Amino acid sequence: MARLAHHVFFILKDRSQANIDSLIADCKTYLDKHDGVVDFSVGSRVKDLNREVNGDFDVSLHVIFQDRATHDVYQTAPRHLEFIERQKDNWASVQVLDSNLA
Repeated sequence: MARLAHHVFFILKDRSQANIDSLIADCKTYLDKHDGVVDFSVGSRVKDLNREVNGDFDVSLHVIFQDRATHDVYQTAPRHLEFIERQKDNWASVQVLDSNLA
């Protein structure tokens, strides 16, 4: 069974360091340690890497799930939904990229 990589890139309405730090803290509190998570990382963009291929974002979240089923449970988990409610008004945009890992 393939692991599933869940990558999320956030651009904030207010791109201040305080708001970036708040989003990162909430990611760590509400999105880590769910059943089926085999790897978790979150951080801010390296602003001095400005190559044409570098996308614009403030915070990136990367969660590796043991399989699709645990990812699907995570999507409706109470802590995940609470995270969305706490932070959604701060987002200018969110891009989600999911992939199966070989």
